[in-house]
Amino acid sequence: MEHAFICPFCGAEISMVLDLSVHHHTYIEDCEVCCNPLEISYTVENDVLVDFDAKTME
Repeated sequence: MEHAFICPFCGAEISMVLDLSVHHHTYIEDCEVCCNPLEISYTVENDVLVDFDAKTME
């Protein structure tokens, strides 16, 4: 599933593909625009994205 969000560092709209077969996932990925590290966390229930957060690593 593709999900779009706003980078908390630079304000750019970022789009990424999420694996909905994983029920809860947290990982670090760099913003594709400003290259700052983001902590991505999401939760899936019944193959539906129920929670998503992208925050700074500070």
